[in-house]
Amino acid sequence: MELLQLQYFVTVARLEHVTEAAQSLHVTQSSLSRTIARLEEDLGVPLFDRNGRRLKLNDYGSRFLLRAERVLFELAQGRQELQYLAGQEPATLELAVTAASALPNILRAFRQKRPDIHFHVQMLTTREMTDCLLRGEVDFCLSSPSFEAEEIETRIVYNDPLMVAVPKGHRLANRSAIALSELKNEWFVGVKKGYGTRDLADSVCSAEGFVPHYVYEGDEPSRLIQLVEAEIGIAFIPGTAMDSRGMVSYLQVNNDKLVREIALLWNKGRYLSPAACEFREVVIGYFTGLEQVYVNESN
Repeated sequence: MELLQLQYFVTVARLEHVTEAAQSLHVTQSSLSRTIARLEEDLGVPLFDRNGRRLKLNDYGSRFLLRAERVLFELAQGRQELQYLAGQEPATLELAVTAASALPNILRAFRQKRPDIHFHVQMLTTREMTDCLLRGEVDFCLSSPSFEAEEIETRIVYNDPLMVAVPKGHRLANRSAIALSELKNEWFVGVKKGYGTRDLADSVCSAEGFVPHYVYEGDEPSRLIQLVEAEIGIAFIPGTAMDSRGMVSYLQVNNDKLVREIALLWNKGRYLSPAACEFREVVIGYFTGLEQVYVNESN
């Protein structure tokens, strides 16, 4: 069994299409098909059910994929560790987020400590983030909601209450707090289902006996405040995303379930460079500072 066979197999298993996998690997389809066939011959079992160019992992393939990904993961981590020992610390941190509102401040604080380190940040759904973590493709994830898996270390760094953002001319704009039931007949703008804030708000509203009426659903949380300012609708906004500079009022909701957990996650087996460990401390320190400010304001 060759390393190249495992790399080709994992790519085909993820894409389940010979043409797309060949394009991704920059090889010919015939070469890719021969490599997979040799791997199946070595193992003595078929790994895919075939339908033309479309392949679907069978039970053998699904089980072997877990092992193959683990092998490639360990080799990648070994390479990173040796590079650091040889004085070649990675120059880029790989990050994935679903909770992006605090990220600019965190990156600014880290850049002040390590201006030599670059970032590559992806905005992902929870499912996509889980896959990236398990495959060891990112150093850290900043997620809301949090989630757990055997291979993943999960640390809750902040409990972030959801606020209601309304335009300055709204009938509720002069209020400081409201009951959730007062929003039954409002029009909302929000992100699509699958994002933590949206799913949390919908769940809590459902428990209160109503379903929010969304007139806008998008993929860019940062756009919601602009839509509220334009009086398109009101929005549930994380406390960490409030912006007092615009023509928007923020109201507290008298419901202690409307709070999202923000978690920092990393793969337990992934090698973390000193820079990555410093980044983790910056994240934890940033949210500890936010918590202290919130406590002081509450008192």
